[in-house]
Amino acid sequence: MKILAIDTSNQTLSIAVTNGTTVLGELTTNIKKNHSTRAMPAIDELMKKVNVKPKELERIVVASGPGSYTGVRIGVTIAKTLAWTLQIPLVGVSSLQLIAQNASLFDGYICPIFDARRGLVYTGLYKAEQEFVSSVVEDCNILLKDWLDMLKEKDKPILFIGNDVAIHKELIIEQLEDKAIFAPFTLHNPRASELALIGASSEPVDLHTFAPSYLRLVEAEANWLASQKK
Repeated sequence: MKILAIDTSNQTLSIAVTNGTTVLGELTTNIKKNHSTRAMPAIDELMKKVNVKPKELERIVVASGPGSYTGVRIGVTIAKTLAWTLQIPLVGVSSLQLIAQNASLFDGYICPIFDARRGLVYTGLYKAEQEFVSSVVEDCNILLKDWLDMLKEKDKPILFIGNDVAIHKELIIEQLEDKAIFAPFTLHNPRASELALIGASSEPVDLHTFAPSYLRLVEAEANWLASQKK
């Protein structure tokens, strides 16, 4: 099965084309550039280099959030448009699960972290099961301090992973001490080939109702709701 996998949910842009158990090509960058102008050209370039035509694709897999509001929306919009145009299945995968998948050989809990500002993080708790990771605690948007208080009760070491872990490393060590383990920086970027791996065995979504997973209201919506309550 030929799969196109797309992740634009955070600063990292990652695109991959896979065929069965072969990664035909993968492009990943971690630079501050606008995904709206880079994602489609990157997809086009990669598919041409691996000699795969759009009509040959059999599935689209996209990182569906949480993450950057704009980034998540760009990836999901591209994925839905391609799936609709090509009339092929679409699969959405948690962006946090995708990062956790990089540590699928770790014997313990895996905690991906995306910074959400003001002491908040997007996070979840995963564990490895054979070649995949599975959710132990559902993805959430939570104060990091409250999250770490909960993690203190866990009975295994916890691996923290993701580019935003460095922002919170001091507090994590302070709260969890030796229970906290930090992934090497080479594992912090999401990889679209891992996204394709997860998506190959996942159930497709309903194309019409599928929506990004933001896990919280964007600031403008929150402010509007607060003004209505007043």
